[in-house]
Amino acid sequence: MRRVLLLGLVVALAAPAAASAHATLRSEFPGFQQELARGPASVRLHFDQLVQLPTIEVLDTNGVNHAAAAVARGRDVTAKVRGLPRGAYTIRWHVLSSDGHVVSGVWTFGVRVAAPPPTEAYGAGGPTRTEHVVRWLYFLALALTIGALGFRLLVLRGLAVPAPVEKRLYLLAGAGVVGVVEVGILAFLLRCEDVLQLPFGKFLYGDLSPISGGTRYGKTFVAMTLGFALVAALVYLAWLLDRTRLLVPALALALFFAGGLSVSGHDAVDPGSSWKSALADWLHLSAVSLWIGGLVALAVAVWPAAPDLRREVFARFSRFATLLVALVLAAGTYLAIVRLPAFHDLWRASYGRVLLVKLALVAVVLAWGAVHRFFVRPALAGAGDGFLARVGRSVAGESVAAIAVLLAAAVLVDSKPPQPGPSSPSSRSAYAGAVGSSSWRK
Repeated sequence: MRRVLLLGLVVALAAPAAASAHATLRSEFPGFQQELARGPASVRLHFDQLVQLPTIEVLDTNGVNHAAAAVARGRDVTAKVRGLPRGAYTIRWHVLSSDGHVVSGVWTFGVRVAAPPPTEAYGAGGPTRTEHVVRWLYFLALALTIGALGFRLLVLRGLAVPAPVEKRLYLLAGAGVVGVVEVGILAFLLRCEDVLQLPFGKFLYGDLSPISGGTRYGKTFVAMTLGFALVAALVYLAWLLDRTRLLVPALALALFFAGGLSVSGHDAVDPGSSWKSALADWLHLSAVSLWIGGLVALAVAVWPAAPDLRREVFARFSRFATLLVALVLAAGTYLAIVRLPAFHDLWRASYGRVLLVKLALVAVVLAWGAVHRFFVRPALAGAGDGFLARVGRSVAGESVAAIAVLLAAAVLVDSKPPQPGPSSPSSRSAYAGAVGSSSWRK
C-alpha cells in the first residue's frame, strides 16, 4: 500500500500544470512602488494578448481620480494623467481579455515621496474578523507542525515509541503542515481581496503580482508556502518509508521558514525594529509553537495511547516546557519594550489593550503549567489510574487555554503598534518587567 502511495506522489509531482488563458500584465509605467521626480503624463500598461474595454484610475489619498479615459490599442492601454502634486498614488485598472474574463489589478507609486506598499493602497480596508480567525488557524497549524515534530524528536528521544503514538504524532504533524500551506494561501488571498476591492467573480482573475512579488509580505508568503510544502513532503515520506530521521530536516525547515513571519512583521519593518527584534520574535514564535504544540501532542498522542509512558513523558515535557517558557518570557519582554514607547500605551493604545488580554491568557496557562510542574509531577510516581486520568484531562484543559492565547495573538498581529515618540530610558524600564509577550505578523 505504501509503495502505491509513493508512486502516486511521484506521478503527482511529474504531472504538468495547466496554463491560464486570460490576459497577463507584462509591463507598466509608472512601475510598482516607483518614486518619481515629477508626475507622469500618462499611465501605460502592456499585456500579453489583446484587451478591450479598459478602465484606469489614478487615485490620490483622498480618492480623487486624476486619470482621463483609458484607451486600448492592441495589447497596450494608456490613460493621460493631469499634473500630479507631491504625494502617494494608487492605480486601479480593469480590462476585458480575449477569453472574456475581466482582469483587474492595483499598484502604488509616489511623486517625490516613497510609495506605500500595495497593501496600503487607497480603498484597502483593515483586517476583518474573518482574517483574525484565519490567522488564528494559521498559528494553530504552525504550532501543531512544529510542536508535534519537536515532541517526537526531543521529548520522546531514546524511548520505544508505540505504533499508536507514532500514528497520532504523524497525523498531528501532517494536519498541521497541510494547514500551514492551505490556510496560509487563504490568508494571502483575503489580504489581496481587500487590496483589490473586487467581488469574488472578478477577484479570481485579479493580478496579484504587485503584492506577491513587490512587497516583503508577498515575497515572504511565497517562500514560506514553498518551504512548508517541502516540510509536508518530508513528513509524508517519513511516514511512508518509516524513516523517523526524515523528521529532523522537516523540523529544521519548519523552524527556519517560520521565521518568515518575523522578517515581514512589526518587529522587522516598523520604526525602532532591527535584526535583534526580528530574531527575538522568531525565538518567541518558535518557543511558543514547541510549547503549545507539545502540550497538544502530550494530551492527544501519549496520554490516551501509551499509558505506560505517561509518567516518563510528562516529566520530560515538564523540563522541556520550563526552558521554552523562559525563552517566551525573555523574548516577549524585550519585544514589548521595543513595540510600546511608554508604559501607559498598555491601556491607552488598542495594541496595548489587546496585548493585556493576551498577557492575561498567558498568565492562566503559566499558572496551570506551574501546578503541573510543582504539584502533579512529584505525585506521579505513586499515582493510580484515576489520578492519571484526571491529569490527562488537566493537560487537555491547559492545551485549550494555550490555543486561546493563539487567538489573542492573531488579533494582536493585525493591530498597529503605537508610533514611537520622545521617551526616556526610565519610562521604558518602568514597564520592562510588566510585559512578557510579543506579536506575530505574517
